[in-house]
Parts: sequence; structure tokens; C-alpha cells
Amino acid sequence: MNARLAALTLIDAALAKRTGFDEAVTRSDFLDLSDSERGFARALAMLVLRRLGQLDYIIEKKTQKAPNDGVWALLRIGLAQIGFMQVPDFAAVSTTVKLAEREAHTRPFKGLINAILRSVIREGGLNKPLPSRLAPDWLFQRWKAAYGEANAEGIALMLTEEPATDLTFKTAADLDRLKDDLQGEPLGGLALRSSLRGNIAEWAGYGEGVWWVQDAAASVGAGLLGDLTGKTAIDLCAAPGGKALQMIAAGAEVIALDRSKNRLKRVEENLIRTGMTADVVMGDAETWEDRRQFDAVLLDAPCSATGTLRRQPDVLWATRPTDIAKLADVQHRLLDSAGGRVKPGGSLVYCTCSLEREEGETQVLAFLRRHPDFAIQKPEDATVAALGIPVESVAQQGWLRLLPHHRPGGQDGFFIAHLVRQNG
Repeated sequence: MNARLAALTLIDAALAKRTGFDEAVTRSDFLDLSDSERGFARALAMLVLRRLGQLDYIIEKKTQKAPNDGVWALLRIGLAQIGFMQVPDFAAVSTTVKLAEREAHTRPFKGLINAILRSVIREGGLNKPLPSRLAPDWLFQRWKAAYGEANAEGIALMLTEEPATDLTFKTAADLDRLKDDLQGEPLGGLALRSSLRGNIAEWAGYGEGVWWVQDAAASVGAGLLGDLTGKTAIDLCAAPGGKALQMIAAGAEVIALDRSKNRLKRVEENLIRTGMTADVVMGDAETWEDRRQFDAVLLDAPCSATGTLRRQPDVLWATRPTDIAKLADVQHRLLDSAGGRVKPGGSLVYCTCSLEREEGETQVLAFLRRHPDFAIQKPEDATVAALGIPVESVAQQGWLRLLPHHRPGGQDGFFIAHLVRQNG
């Protein structure tokens, strides 16, 4: 019961604001639970958030009048246990009804809750989800307008799949040596997809510091820069540090810049574990007063993060249309600042883990109008193949639009553009 109550709290927090889930799991009342209770609560909450649209559709179909929020929340966790967890049906029903008995606003509806859950069990469980109901309608319609209905459905269906763990390696030799121990599938470049579960600190190679966790799509931006031996590079929004580590492994002398002291701690921890070095600097990427220019500038800009729906389904439900406009303004300013830090002949890689065009294509087109000394560097076919980039992710304009369903097993949704500053 404690775990289920905690799951309800996590779900409420996630739907209230974008950082709600992460904040809720650090609160003392959650940390006071046992390990097994925390694990169950997190698993149940993430299942509900991953299947929220599907669960709500079922509740709508089963009720003539929308129940109050408390009853709706209980039905969600009851249905999620019946449909997707190894919880006996009777336990899913009985615990949900007992939770309803605890509060005055849900107690009168315990019979309704019992009836709905039992009817779903009699019908053989939850029906196959409608892709258009898996994501918030306003976002699904945006994806449909931008990428077509088939792609919008493909994106939405990725919500139903729990992602595997992708790793990026220091060297190809390390990847080849450990791929079997990690039950891994090479994805191109130095990326490996592991089918292992559990504590990553116990996985082969972790103690050696030869790999770090990084989604395959997230590794592509730095991968486009190729060999950086003898070159200078800066990662402008560096935390947690994966892209900075990639550039160091490629031979660059790297500055890892981030405005958050706490987030920079993660960068430093990753540098220590991997045995790599960088100049770690706390500063705002837009206003950092340093006139140096670099051979390579990487800007993974703050964004709506709608492309991370596989790992962070809560982001979709807490994001509002106004968030996208506000973040686009931030990205505009960061891009201008980043462009001034690139040496003539140098590279600027701009990327966001957003599926929204205002944070990707529109930003780059506007940047190129403001800065005619930059041009898009379209990746060569050999580079696309070597990095394992899905061919459908390469746009005619030369940038990359990696959609979550473009790679078997999924990937984070990313926009990536490699821009080169012209000499003279």
C-alpha cells in the first residue's frame, strides 16, 4: 500500500511540472520507503506515465461521466498493474479498492473502481493502444503536421517500449573486447546497446572507465566532428558530460562549460571514472566572457526534450506549447553566442533532443540568415554508415532529424546540424 501511495505521489508530481518526478524521488518521504517499495513505486509510476493516454482512453470508455481526479488516478494505477505488471489481478483490484477507502472523495466510488477493473480483467486485459491517444493531442498533431501521420504514430508507439541502455566507448578496441560481456549490439561509431538490466556499476568495464551511458542518437553530434587530435573544443552546455568525453576521446583539448554547479559535479565524476581530463568551467554559455575561439564548438541546447519520451514520458505530459516558444528564444541567443566562438574553418554542432521544428530546423535556418559566414556540412555517406545513422534521418538540407522510431529498438529524438565557418 505504501508503494502504491508513493506511486500516486510521483505521478501527481510529474504531471504538475516538468521537473516534478525528479524532485519527488528525492523527498524524504519517498527515501524513507524500503528499497523494494521505492522500486515498485517508480516502476508503477513510470508505467502509468508511459501508458497515460492509453489508460485514460479506457477510463473514458468505461465511465459515462468523468470521475473526480482521485478516482481517475486510482483507476490508472489499477489498470497499469492489470495490464503491464506481474501483479495478480485480485491484488491489483483489492489494493486499489482499499486505497479508495482511505479518502472521503474516493470512498463513494470504490464500487465503480471495482467494477471497471474487473470488467477489464473479464475482457482479457487492456486493448491495443491507439497511437494517436498515447501522447498529448496537441503534440501528436504537431508531429503529424511536421512528419506525416505514419511517422507521428511511429513516434507515439515508442512510448510503449522500455528503452535498453546505450553505451559510448572510449575506443573501438574496448567496445569489441566487452560487447559479449555486456550482451551488446554495436550501433555504429563507438556506441553499443546493452540488453543488461540492473546496477550499471556492476557491469563489465564500468570500473575501468572505458564507457559511459549515452543514448545512441545523443552520440551522433560529437561523432560528426571526427578525429579531433591536436584541436581545441568546447562543450557549451556540457552536463552530464557524454559529448565532452567523446571529444576528449577523439583527441581534443576540451573545455566543459555549464551554468549549474550541481550538474558540473556529474561531469567531474565522469571525468574521474574514465580517467580523462578537461577544463571544467561554471558559466553561462550565452554570456561567458572568454574571447577564445575553438576548432569545434558543440551546443546541445536546453530544449523541450520531447525527443526523450522513451526515457522521460513525464516530459510530454508536463510540457506546454508556451514552453517551446520560450526555449526557442533561449536557443536563438545561445546559437549566436556559440557562432562567435568558432574559429574560421572550424565547426559548430548544434543539437537538441526535441521533436519540435522551432527548436531545430527553424533555428538553423534563421542562424544561417544572420551568419552568412556559416554553411551546413552534410555528412558523407561513409560517415552516415560508420556512425550507424539511419539513412531516413538524413535530411536533404544536410542536417539530421533522428526520430525515435528510425532505429530498431528506438532512440532519443534529436535534431543535429553540423555547421562550418568559412575562412575569410
